[in-house]
Amino acid sequence: MDHFVLQTILLHTALCFSIYQGQETQEFLPTFLKVSKNLPLQRLLVEWDVSDLAHKFELEMVFDIQVSRTEEMNVVWTEYYNTTLSKLNKTLHWSWDSELPLECMSHSVRIRSMVNDERFSKLWSRWSQWETVLGLDTSDDNTPYIFPEDKVVEEGSNVTFCCIGGKDSQILNFLFNYTDDYCPDSNTSQRNMVITMNKVLHAEVPGIPVFCNISGKGSKSYSATLLFVGKTETYLEPIHCSWAIDQQMIYNLTLTAQNPLGERSANFVLDVAHRVHPSPPSDLSVEHMKATEVSLYWSMQPKHKAIKLLCQIENRHPSGQVELHNSSVVQSNSYPHLTLGGLQPFTNYAFRMRCGAASHFWKWSEWSKTLRVRTNEAAPSGKLDVWREVTPVLGGRNVTLFWKPFSDFRANGGGISFELTWEKLEKASEPEHISISALQNSTTIFIDNHSYKISVAARNNITSSLPSVMIISRAKDNGAEEKVDHTDLEEERVNGTVDGIYISWKATNAFDGYIVDWYNFPRSQHCDFQWKRFDFNTSSCLINSAAFMPGVRYSFRVYGSLANEDFFLGKKVGYTKELAPRLSPQGEITEMTSHTVTITWDSYPINESQPGFIRGYHVYVKTMEEECSLKGSTKHALSDGTVLCKYTIENPEEKRYVVKHLMPGTTYALAVKAYTGGGETPIDAYIHVDTLHDSKIYLPVLLVIIHFVLISAVCFWKIKWVKDCCCPEIPNPNKSRVLSFNGLKLNSEAVMKLSDCIPDTIVLENTSEANTLQLWSHGTILESESKVINPSWVYFVQNEEGDLMCTQSASEACTSFENLAYSSQTALGSSLYQNLWISEKSEPQLSVLLYQPQHYIEILSKDTVTSLREITEREGSLRYISQMEVPRSEVKLSDLPHSTEPMEHSSYKIQTVLGSELVTSTSDEDINSQDSSTSSNSTVLLLLGQH
Repeated sequence: MDHFVLQTILLHTALCFSIYQGQETQEFLPTFLKVSKNLPLQRLLVEWDVSDLAHKFELEMVFDIQVSRTEEMNVVWTEYYNTTLSKLNKTLHWSWDSELPLECMSHSVRIRSMVNDERFSKLWSRWSQWETVLGLDTSDDNTPYIFPEDKVVEEGSNVTFCCIGGKDSQILNFLFNYTDDYCPDSNTSQRNMVITMNKVLHAEVPGIPVFCNISGKGSKSYSATLLFVGKTETYLEPIHCSWAIDQQMIYNLTLTAQNPLGERSANFVLDVAHRVHPSPPSDLSVEHMKATEVSLYWSMQPKHKAIKLLCQIENRHPSGQVELHNSSVVQSNSYPHLTLGGLQPFTNYAFRMRCGAASHFWKWSEWSKTLRVRTNEAAPSGKLDVWREVTPVLGGRNVTLFWKPFSDFRANGGGISFELTWEKLEKASEPEHISISALQNSTTIFIDNHSYKISVAARNNITSSLPSVMIISRAKDNGAEEKVDHTDLEEERVNGTVDGIYISWKATNAFDGYIVDWYNFPRSQHCDFQWKRFDFNTSSCLINSAAFMPGVRYSFRVYGSLANEDFFLGKKVGYTKELAPRLSPQGEITEMTSHTVTITWDSYPINESQPGFIRGYHVYVKTMEEECSLKGSTKHALSDGTVLCKYTIENPEEKRYVVKHLMPGTTYALAVKAYTGGGETPIDAYIHVDTLHDSKIYLPVLLVIIHFVLISAVCFWKIKWVKDCCCPEIPNPNKSRVLSFNGLKLNSEAVMKLSDCIPDTIVLENTSEANTLQLWSHGTILESESKVINPSWVYFVQNEEGDLMCTQSASEACTSFENLAYSSQTALGSSLYQNLWISEKSEPQLSVLLYQPQHYIEILSKDTVTSLREITEREGSLRYISQMEVPRSEVKLSDLPHSTEPMEHSSYKIQTVLGSELVTSTSDEDINSQDSSTSSNSTVLLLLGQH
């Protein structure tokens, strides 16, 4: 035995010496390296060993472990494994979980070591050889695979899939959940394919399908799997465990929960003395109840064990408010109780309680049964908030009183009613008193014009509350009715929002508070009168109510309060939200010119019936050109693209507008819209109007008409003078007085003596016979002594050539007159022509104006007929100048057309009026040579008379 011990000591000494001698070159190569795989866990298992010497010295060593994939040995993982060697267990173990399924590729492992000890140099040993576990990608199997199969992962995880084709096969594509399509990389092997899906989402349908399409040897196939994505749930089903305890008080408990996603564990140490859960209290009751205080009693089980308890009482108010009260420490085997104060009189309460261990409290017991009680009655507390509305009537005022409880008011009992008392302040009088039911919150009383003090108090079955006092001031102006509604005062507009209407006033030290009142439903019969009080240092507020509606005008009156007396400060009006007017102004065209149109809308209201403050009006004008070009207007485009001219009137009181700069005789369409803070309604109707034509265009025509009318009036006034100047009256032989003589008649034709005829102009040519007729002009006869031929009858007859022939002998003088002015158009025909020529004698100083008759009249009297043409050829013949127009003095006879044929006879053309039956036709040559004439022609036989 001693020999064995000595040998061991010597061996140990030699070993230590050899280690110290070669510590710089000593290395411990990993040996017996072995690699395996756990496919369900997708885990590589590695085992190896080192020399026995390292185990004997229990060295602390570091191992560098590398994991690679594929034949190229791409390192995918490196880890340093630290351990202290043991003499008992020589085999070393290490594991690695792969994200890529191990079936997809071959995996290789190698290791090297280093001694982490100061006695040795810290140098890495040489690497061990690669130890490989093969994947299915190296097999000769023709079956395609996809991994992992039916894997369950947590939502948000990253999952790597691989697809392995059979031998001599190629992967075409990878399809995930029917939507994500992936094709293999040209740089990778076409037999296997790897994709990673990041942060996968939970699917309502269990199982996400994954497909791998493969082609090989002229056919196509596919491999598929399902991926299940689960959510992390924190809720676990309750677990109840129970066991009988003995003297042992401390227990170590472990709770483990596990599912396909993994497992969770919880450890805790249990001291049963610290885990006391008492039974719920029982027999809860009330004793010594008062208006504001109750005493609660209860009992605990079991009573045979004395446990110090802490109890908690829950007090639930009628409003739902809950109060918790803790009791002092009580013994479980006693009869504990607890007194609760601060309760409200005549109020229903619900009590329940629970208890827990006073020492090492763990949890409360279950709640006891609920106990319901009502406290006793007491006098009402607090005051009523009272307000009024005063309306003047004949002989006094009606005061409508409103009241509501202040926030601190409590009835504290049943049988509630309200007592009203009012009395005069100026002289002693008996107070008047009425009682109002609790169902009412307002009433109306009548008072005269004196000052009054009004008190309102609440009363229950016990007694009355403190009264709320209000003073109504004396009516103003020696008893005259006061306009308390203040409708004659100017209203101030205030702004509203969706949260309410903002009211402000000027705060002063003269008042101890302020009141604002209004109607929640100003348009309803039940107007719901409201008011609100504010402190003396408040100058603004936001009035809001669930009853406020957009488009409704609300009126607010502000009062200052001093010593229970109120003073009116102002009236505010506003909307929570203004809307566009519901009705458009009814425009009417009242005036119109060629360039302006006046439109009015006098009947349009701007009061509280409108859903907003009428800020003004817009007048729209639509022209035929569809473009706004009127001066002073702005363009306004409608939704359909129509462009109108817009005029803005910013004064809502102005209900008349004159549209100017219009075109005469043009059609326009006009519309009027009122606008508020909420805008205006769309244009739905137009007023069509045609402007008048411009009077300047017709002014020249009008002037001409006026001048024509004036000239016509003057002419009518001076018609005789105008007629004499422009159209002198032509003598009518039928009306002449010369036809009234009692002379000879020829075939019922009147024969006129030459002495009775006063011609316009007569030129007598026959100086050889000394028969001279001087010029008769303007009714005056100028005579000279001469020898006059004896008168004789002259008869004419028309020959074959159409000439009138004188039947008197050639030796006798034949005198003839012709006046074409008296030719009748009826008697002589429609074509009136005459030839004018001048006959000259051998004496150049004498010229005769001769009229050639248009028609020759045949007068049958005697058998002997002398040619008229022969008569006219006689010298000294007499020529007759036309009675139509006398040549002026400046006109010379030599200027007129004349004939050079000699004239032997002086003759007067026929001057008589014949009937139509005596008219004979003339030749076409004579008619064509005659000029047109519109005057009448008459023929009269003249009988020469003595002068």
